[in-house]
Amino acid sequence: MPITFDLHIRSADRDFFEGRCAALSLRVTDGELGLLANHSPLVAAVVPGALSFRTAEGETVRVAAGGGIVRFVNNDALVLLDSVETPEEIDVHRARAAAEAAEAALKAASTPEQRSKARADLDRARNRLKITETGE
Repeated sequence: MPITFDLHIRSADRDFFEGRCAALSLRVTDGELGLLANHSPLVAAVVPGALSFRTAEGETVRVAAGGGIVRFVNNDALVLLDSVETPEEIDVHRARAAAEAAEAALKAASTPEQRSKARADLDRARNRLKITETGE
């Protein structure tokens, strides 16, 4: 049996996962972060992207994660996210429409705030599509 740690994944609208975990991988501002049991304590900003973890039973779970924060201390990981969606929960047609709308908004943006919002919307839509199309 692998060495595990406690994992809590919560989003703005639900508690997504509570349980033992053997490995956790997610995107942070510096790139990809991988956590295993006995990792050094840390706090990091999570950016929208794929999040995956392997449960103590060996099941691998992949989701589309929104931005948020991860804290790891004393073999306890807490991941707080704006959103978390499994591939089955994502409406592909809606995600494609959102990506197209965000691309149009990015082209039409005239202020830094508009560009920033359009980029964030585009990143979220592309992330949702990537999770549904590739399982990664």
